[in-house]
Amino acid sequence: MPNSPASQFVIGIDLGGTNIVVSAMSLDGSRLYGEASEPTLAREGADAVVARMARMVETCIESAQRDGGVARDQILGVGLGAPGTVDRERGLVLVAPNLQWRDFPLVSRMTALTGLPVRIDNDANCATYGEWWLGAGRGGRNMIGLTIGTGVGGGIIIDRRLYHGSTDAAGEIGHITVDLNGRQCGCGNYGCLEAYASGSAIAGRAREALARGEPSMLPGMVDGDLTRITAALVYKAASQGDAIAVELVRDTAKFLGTGIANLLNIFNPDVVVLAGGVTSAGEALFGPLRTEVRRRAFKSVSDACRIVPGTLPGTAGVVGAVASFIAQTTGQPPA
Repeated sequence: MPNSPASQFVIGIDLGGTNIVVSAMSLDGSRLYGEASEPTLAREGADAVVARMARMVETCIESAQRDGGVARDQILGVGLGAPGTVDRERGLVLVAPNLQWRDFPLVSRMTALTGLPVRIDNDANCATYGEWWLGAGRGGRNMIGLTIGTGVGGGIIIDRRLYHGSTDAAGEIGHITVDLNGRQCGCGNYGCLEAYASGSAIAGRAREALARGEPSMLPGMVDGDLTRITAALVYKAASQGDAIAVELVRDTAKFLGTGIANLLNIFNPDVVVLAGGVTSAGEALFGPLRTEVRRRAFKSVSDACRIVPGTLPGTAGVVGAVASFIAQTTGQPPA
């Protein structure tokens, strides 16, 4: 298969504040080798993080050679999803608060260490592109992706292409306003979707309810240490009928539904994919969320759109980084 999409590979990297995930993937998405994850250890500094990624790339290539018979010249380059705001043209990470990076020349550093062409994109864009290419959004032409974890990220796909906007900053879905006079967000604004629907916000709202003395099984799930409450525990308690948890999940669904309805009325997508820990809530979240969307969005728009959980947990960012490399290199979306 010389020069066929199944015989040419890109190394995908998902650089997170906590972990780095790396894999080698064929251009047609059919072959995957050398998947590995290591702690980011951002506190060691940018140079140490970049050196760790470069070493993981080399290990990944060796794994592809050993397990798949992939020659080094079949590796076309590296696609890299980075947190924060990026400048794809200049290869910079402009601001990445979790890494404490500012105007960092990530592409030139990685190119120098790996000897391979490198392309970067925002990590939420990559997760969205991954779900569109090989995950829950497969087959869609227009898609909105939301990544819900510590914060709320997002990506927008229009006519099979990632939409980046004028300054590579499009898709900051977590910072659309869903409550005019609402909670203050970490960004400084008030009423952002992230201030209600992120994992940290859900856990914080649970602690507030418990501080008011409302009965719940949640304290017993963390041996009384309320700092250990997470969104995942809230979802678990809701599945067991805990009143506080059920109310929190229902309210989260309303806020998410409001934000998604706004996006549907603007972009009219085929599919909206929600990825991250939120998917563990299941129909307890997705049922009322879809109801809220139908209540707020135009009927023709909501009828045309599927709202579904992601299907690539842990790998969407890597898959999307490969897809972004292909799109940036060829000028065409991955097939």
